[in-house]
Amino acid sequence: MNYHNPVLLKESVDALAIKKDGVYVDVTFGGGGHSREILKQLGPDGKLFAFDQDPDALENKIDDDRFVLIPENFRFISRFLRFYRIKKVDGILADLGVSSHQFDEAERGFSTRFDGDLDMRMNQKSKLSAKEIINKYSEEKLAEILFLYGELRNSRNIAKTIVEKRAEQKIETSFQLKEVLQKYLPNAVEHKILAQIFQAIRIEVNEELDALRDFLVQIPSLLTAEGRLSVISYHSLEDRLVKRFISTGMFSGELEKDVFGNTKEPMQKIGKLIVPSAEEIKINNRARSAKLRIATLKKERIKA
Repeated sequence: MNYHNPVLLKESVDALAIKKDGVYVDVTFGGGGHSREILKQLGPDGKLFAFDQDPDALENKIDDDRFVLIPENFRFISRFLRFYRIKKVDGILADLGVSSHQFDEAERGFSTRFDGDLDMRMNQKSKLSAKEIINKYSEEKLAEILFLYGELRNSRNIAKTIVEKRAEQKIETSFQLKEVLQKYLPNAVEHKILAQIFQAIRIEVNEELDALRDFLVQIPSLLTAEGRLSVISYHSLEDRLVKRFISTGMFSGELEKDVFGNTKEPMQKIGKLIVPSAEEIKINNRARSAKLRIATLKKERIKA
């Protein structure tokens, strides 16, 4: 099965500062590239848990006694680690977004390049598909997700067109949707606009931002004192959530201060934002928008 090179492989795994006997979690297993690199650095007493809700990814399972692959969404990380009697881990790695394999499988409906069924489900057991959203969501709801998740200024017009066209004929494939929206796709920016539309629908189908929030809020209670979080994101919506959570421990609002002016954010960033080299982008086009952020638990300030 064709899974492309993992993005920022060395940087994201190095970020975990792996201890030979540590317990680590790769919450986006995919083709297993990051997991294999972690296992290389673990000793015989180390342990690696991986999560992936996509049945295709499960075929890449690694045959290693130190490795456990859990076929679930990473939003349930604490629950499933508890099942394996794991309360604390030394590092968590997340490579967010859609895998190259999912984009390259026409029938999964993720790609704007192929004509495939409007599906876009990462978890094939999920009831909600892109087809349901396009054909059943109200005009107002469609406009909202296109605006919030696709950052499209003309979201209302696009939603209106979809609703008008689906009344004539059900929209079932990627290319049908493309055809319906042709007037919003001038040649110079066709790919960019389509990518934003597909991104918005995909995020809604898979509850990606909700799942990311659910995942992030569990991190402070899962990490050991020296534990590390290593997260690669691919678009501004994800990256903003990750950046804000690392700096404040929240997704909105302002941090409260105590009487000494101290704040209670649970995490602190390590180093600066890391982006791929020009060389990596040349080899792996998917890397072009990747951003890696690294964090650990905040060390309590000692009051004088």
